[in-house]
Amino acid sequence: MKPKILVTGGKGRFAKTLKEKNKKLNLIFKSKNDLNILKINSLEKNIKTLKPKIILHTAGLSRPMSLHETNISKSIDLNIIGTCNVVKVCQKYNIKLVYFSTGYVYEGKKGNYKEQDPVKPFNNYGLSKLAGECAVQMYKNSLILRITMTEKPFAYKKAYTNLKTNFMYHEDLVNYLPKLINKKGIINVGGKSQSVFNFAKKTNSKVKGIKANKSSKLPFNQTMNLNLLKKTIK
Repeated sequence: MKPKILVTGGKGRFAKTLKEKNKKLNLIFKSKNDLNILKINSLEKNIKTLKPKIILHTAGLSRPMSLHETNISKSIDLNIIGTCNVVKVCQKYNIKLVYFSTGYVYEGKKGNYKEQDPVKPFNNYGLSKLAGECAVQMYKNSLILRITMTEKPFAYKKAYTNLKTNFMYHEDLVNYLPKLINKKGIINVGGKSQSVFNFAKKTNSKVKGIKANKSSKLPFNQTMNLNLLKKTIK
């Protein structure tokens, strides 16, 4: 029998795709109304009832990015304190933890970042996810996925021609997960290295190419080294 996997953030953007496309994993989806990561009692209640072997921690605050600058309390609560709570209960009940982090933990200047490279987030979102990583790394029965993904088709009207990344779609990660779920450590997860514009125009022919200002704090080369991912999913 396939192990039960409890998914936090069960009504999030990725969870919606995972629920629709998954055919291999035994997943139980819980929204914030049923599982509040800010309350230990809520986490423990679900664990005692459902008895999962793995927690897939997708809950947290991502977009809009500006919210992490204007409401740092919310960013800290959801991405740091909430993740710390999940780590605590996983340790207490000996549950494998798979944490959804981000490629934004890297500085975004030189590109081709390996999992062992130094991390230096360029914005508060990256800082909040890195803080979550710190807690997860204290618990050895865990896997951190540094992910660069978005919805399909590309959701925006404009895309940068001079920013390189490893964007992939939610569906791609759904396909990768069965081969990743039992690993431990840190794995970069993304797609082909290319400009955001080249990625976007494949599914949105109307997207307009724009250039990012050199004086901005944007990551001009956020690409990650995916050798470990390729070795794992082959």
